[in-house]
Amino acid sequence: MCALIEAVQTWPAPDWSLPWNAPFAVDGAVVRSACERGVPLPQALTQRIGTLGPRFVPQADLPEGTAYEQFIFETGSVPTREGLHDFFNGLCWMRFPATKRLLNRLQAAEIRKAGVGQVRGPVRDAITLFDENAVLLQAPDVLWDALAAREWAHLFGELRPLWAQARLVLFGHALLEKLVKPYKSITGHVYRAPVPLGLGDDLAAWDAWLAGRLSATGLGEKPFTPLPVLGVPGWWAGNEKADFYADAGVFRPQRLPGEVRSPSAG
Repeated sequence: MCALIEAVQTWPAPDWSLPWNAPFAVDGAVVRSACERGVPLPQALTQRIGTLGPRFVPQADLPEGTAYEQFIFETGSVPTREGLHDFFNGLCWMRFPATKRLLNRLQAAEIRKAGVGQVRGPVRDAITLFDENAVLLQAPDVLWDALAAREWAHLFGELRPLWAQARLVLFGHALLEKLVKPYKSITGHVYRAPVPLGLGDDLAAWDAWLAGRLSATGLGEKPFTPLPVLGVPGWWAGNEKADFYADAGVFRPQRLPGEVRSPSAG
């Protein structure tokens, strides 16, 4: 028990006051507090999520040779390691249970068709990318147009006041984990479907909307647009400086037709 408590205390503590953590702050604080009292992370997550979601079980419960996604689909249990990555995964299950279940069903269907294999294939890759790194955006059309064109100076310059009308929510748990120790180049993948303005800030409604529109075919088309998330106005003090967005290594321009970039380019 003492070893477990000591391990939790070595996790970097998320700053729940930061805007990207806000949707997860209440649940996150409760779960982390339980872990600091010696409750294993799978148990703490299961207690907090209640009937909304799956059971969380120790990673050791995943049989050798069984795909993680297939195990979740067949048992309704999520293998969970002690650490921030799976901590945030559990919090995302709390905010987006219908969408997480859908993504799991899509993964299981792809496994049934093609097996696990060493190569996931485009659909499974896209599902994984969504699960790990997706960003949801609710914003006026003019912001969407500038984002899609990667017109960074326009998006965060002339259009900066319009960000007060936007809402950005991180879905990807790996993205949330990275932001525990923020750095400028952290980039999320914005799902290229605007969250309807009529849904307001009700994340349960966002979850239902998202679960009703995602499909294997649509995800296989890679419907994502990159966004260095710390460029969002109000999210990071450094982006108030005029030269913040001049870093072309982070805020990369849109590719021109026929342009070939190095494999490291985004």
